[in-house]
This record gives sequence, C-alpha cells and structure tokens, in this order.
Amino acid sequence: MTTEAPTALLSIAGSDPAGGAGIQADLKTCTALGVYGAAAITCVTVQNSQGVRYFEPLEQQLVYDQIRAVLVDLPISHIKIGMLGSAGVADAVADALYDFTGVLVYDPVLNAGDGHTLFPAAALQRLADDLLSKITVITPNLPELATLDRLPQPPKQLPPLPAGIPADSPLTAAGRLLLRFSQLQAVALTGGHAEPPSDDLEDWLLTRGNGREFQLTRVEHPRLKSGNLHGTGCTFATALAACHLLTGDYQQAMRRAVDFTSAAIKAGAGLPMGDGNGPLAHHLVNRQPCRGRRN
Repeated sequence: MTTEAPTALLSIAGSDPAGGAGIQADLKTCTALGVYGAAAITCVTVQNSQGVRYFEPLEQQLVYDQIRAVLVDLPISHIKIGMLGSAGVADAVADALYDFTGVLVYDPVLNAGDGHTLFPAAALQRLADDLLSKITVITPNLPELATLDRLPQPPKQLPPLPAGIPADSPLTAAGRLLLRFSQLQAVALTGGHAEPPSDDLEDWLLTRGNGREFQLTRVEHPRLKSGNLHGTGCTFATALAACHLLTGDYQQAMRRAVDFTSAAIKAGAGLPMGDGNGPLAHHLVNRQPCRGRRN
C-alpha cells in the first residue's frame, strides 16, 4: 500500500494577542481540521474583543526570512495569506513566494470589524499589480470585493456567467477579478454582509469552468446568531485552504469550509470570552468535516 507524502499549510498573517483572529485563529483551524500548520507573522497588533487599538508591521526582511525559512524546509503545498498591513510587507511576501507553485489563498484583510483600517488604500493598486498576480484563490467579504472592484480593470469582456445572475450582482465583480488575474482560479464570497440581512445566508464560489464559462457553486445555510464572530473571515479562508489540501477539490473545500466555520460559530455562541465581539470556539468543534481523499 502506498501513502501520499505529507503536506502542510503556511499561514502568513498578523498576530492577535487575544487569539480570536489572525495567525492564532489560522493555526487553531488547521489543528481542528487535522492539517499541520506553520506560521509567518506580518504584523503585531494590539487588540482584543473590543477592537484593534493599533498595529505595527514587521520589517520587510524579517517577513521575507520567516517565509523562506519555512518554504525551504517544510512540505508546504498550500499558503493562506491574511493581514499584510503595509505595501512594504506585501512586497516582501510577493518576493518570498517567487518559486512557490502550490495553492495560494488570500483573505484581503483591508479593515477590521470595528472599522480600523488595516491596509492603506493608497497601496491597493500596488498590491493588485504585484501580489494579486500570484494568488490562486481570493476570499473577500462583500465590502472588500467592492473595494477591489473599484481598481482600474482591463477592458475585457466577461465570459458567460451562470443564468439568472444580474449585472449588479457581486458575482459579476468576482468574474472581473477572475478575468483580470490569469493565475486566479476561484473567488469565494460569503454572504454575511449582504443587504438586507436575512435569516438565511448564501455563500458562493466562482471558478473557471470548461472553455470560457464560469462555474458557480452555491452554499445555503442559516444565519447563526452570536455575539462572538471575531475571526470569522480568517477561519473561513484557512478552512478553505485546509479543506482543499485534504480533498483537492474547490467545490468540496468550499462546502466543508462553510460547514466548519458554522460549527465554530455555533460552538462559541455562548462562550464568555471578552467584553466585546468574542472569538469563535475552534477548540470545541468535535468533528473534522474536511476529511477526503488526501488523508
């Protein structure tokens, strides 16, 4: 009997001392899903459940050296990128990934949940021109998608979207991202910010299909009411990367990442941890829903 060589996931993100988001949430997610997680820190933040007070991006060379130290030693097949904090850090990350050929999942952390700006708006074009050209999967929330969609786009015609999608749908903006960045294989959108709010949520995965058409995967699930939602985006993006590592399939990974994130929200709904927007309860999720053909 043959077994596949082990692989691991590297998270490149900011550090949250309260443990709810960033590197800490990413490593908890990897552990809960049975994936080995490594970490390279981009920024040190001062935050808790009540919000981000301030943050300090690390020196570019230090970020670069952390990433290279991991890549030359561990069998990294998937990388999740989160908070970058500055154009310099984004450049360092892009430079460090010059020879990486695996899956790159990017959660574009532009603002904190409390509105605190976590990436300078003036550097967005530079980010698009450099790092985004390397990304395999991007997981923006709807406000982040709208911000990225406002950047100048090449004048190209969109491939056909699945029937029934209106021109002003977020999925059309997602299609423009896929068209702009040839390396990009999928855009995963979560519906938590959709207006008007409803009791049922719909998440979407837009991927490149056969020929020039896009393929759409919808995941419907109830909105979970909780005062502990800090780190939801970090958790979902890392779960998507981990589940793809385990299954090798974007559609399966999307469904199972939504499943895991929902389970972590549900488990943490009554967790008395902090006086503000508390964390998810990764450690209380007692199942591993991403098990697939790559065990």
